[in-house]
Amino acid sequence: MNQSKGYTRHKAKTLPKVRPVGEKRKVVLFNKPFDVLCQFTDENNRRTLKDFINIPGVYAAGRLDRDSEGLLLLTNDGKLQHQIANPVKKTEKTYWVQIEGAPLEVDLAKLRQGVKLKDGMTKPAKVSIMLEPAVWTREPPIRKRASIPTTWLEITITEGRNRQVRRMTANIGFPTLRLIRYRIGNWTLDDIKNGEYKVEE
Repeated sequence: MNQSKGYTRHKAKTLPKVRPVGEKRKVVLFNKPFDVLCQFTDENNRRTLKDFINIPGVYAAGRLDRDSEGLLLLTNDGKLQHQIANPVKKTEKTYWVQIEGAPLEVDLAKLRQGVKLKDGMTKPAKVSIMLEPAVWTREPPIRKRASIPTTWLEITITEGRNRQVRRMTANIGFPTLRLIRYRIGNWTLDDIKNGEYKVEE
């Protein structure tokens, strides 16, 4: 996402109104499948949030690319939405990332220090190699080459630029094959099946 002042002003205009007095805060944790748009309508009849969530008055706090999977938080709380979507607030987000190839520590060190993208240097990320997580099968499956190994990384960032994690791994020479967001702040995917959601009180 563009972190310029113009971006902040634009987002402020699109925030939902403060919820009515007496209305409880709603926090919906959705495990977004691959190929689903993070919006409730689409002129091209692609799959959207309305195909999975029937809760009025909630809005996505931040985005998750159509070709990415995992945790999406929706809420009727404008302040919470702004806190999560605004990069200045530095809300941590953790991703499970399957990449093509087998990076060395020297490669991962670049991500930990920050890499230079077209829109500037990234902030230092927390990065570690992880075992393949026990997650749902993606449909369609990723395209991988038998001659090239894949590796799973756990990457935690506080920014939210457009397709940032994918651009970061590509920058060090290891394209992202699959990306799953596992955590936003203190909220996680735990106990939420793909395509399902739960409501936090």
